[in-house]
Amino acid sequence: MDSIEFGIDTFGDLPRDDRGEIVSYAEAIRRVVAEGVLADETGIDVIAVGEHHRPDFSVSAPETVLAGIATRTSRIHLASGVTVLSSDDPVRVFERFATVDALSSGRAEVILGRGSFTESFPLFGYDLADYEVLFEEKIDLFVKLLDEKPVTWAGTTRAALHDADVYPKTESGRLTTWVGVGGSPESVVRTARYGLRLMLAIIGGAPDRFVPFTDLYQRAAEQFGTTAYPVGMHSPGFIAETDEEAKELFYPGFKEMRDRIGAQRGWPPLRRAEFEAEVEHGSLYLGAPETVARKMTRAIRALGAGRFDLIYSSGGALSASARLRAVELYGTRVVPLVREMLAEQPAARAGD
Repeated sequence: MDSIEFGIDTFGDLPRDDRGEIVSYAEAIRRVVAEGVLADETGIDVIAVGEHHRPDFSVSAPETVLAGIATRTSRIHLASGVTVLSSDDPVRVFERFATVDALSSGRAEVILGRGSFTESFPLFGYDLADYEVLFEEKIDLFVKLLDEKPVTWAGTTRAALHDADVYPKTESGRLTTWVGVGGSPESVVRTARYGLRLMLAIIGGAPDRFVPFTDLYQRAAEQFGTTAYPVGMHSPGFIAETDEEAKELFYPGFKEMRDRIGAQRGWPPLRRAEFEAEVEHGSLYLGAPETVARKMTRAIRALGAGRFDLIYSSGGALSASARLRAVELYGTRVVPLVREMLAEQPAARAGD
């Protein structure tokens, strides 16, 4: 699979410094930029930066962070992961990412989604009762903006547009656009209907259970007469020199984050046995480079994926230096190993 891409993904979690103290939000953002620069240097294809509006994470404006990375890199693609379109304005989203595209000489990508949290809705004055219609209408407008021609559009969630042109234009004429999907068949079908790329958020359980979604995406695209692009997948993980070191560095912060979110959503506290099972059989890509590479290869083959993004910074107990080392190991050892393994037995596209 020569065309497969490998990315890293972060929400701007707050790491610890060399003294074990949690860094400031400002320093956390600067750390993300440094990690993006290292990713570029080590040959990683993409860095994706998420959008959140809560105290756990430092990044609320991913395109601004990506612009900072753009000016210090030369080849890595710069994506959101995700942009919460439902609580944003499609025109402004397009303008901001077209600007990043200009700064990076065509390396910007936007991954649209509803987000895994809802804090942005009341923050920006949106009613959660409109959750479905907000995304449906706004993605409809965004797709029209991608043609980079004057747009006429009307809906219920923002002012209508009549023959409105939007700037800046991209040099390529088209902004690369994905939709992040967590588990809704309706979202998969919508993505195919609009002819957009599909990014599967696989954050727990065996990745094989998402094979029906890749099949559905291809069948729906064929029915709509749109393009079925290679599917992307993103999952959490962490890389260290050994399996045990990776687990011991990663587990405390991962448990803390999982339990904090779980308390809000009615989940029981994470047990160590559950964590170990997820590492062994689920969608947590954790361990030494060889361990992670083998597991990634199996998942990519199962889904016929064309891109794999590793969420490398989950939890707040990791040190900034450990995160940098994980990025380095991913780019210099894991990615080459996965490419070698896939070349030995190329993956079959789901549905073939």
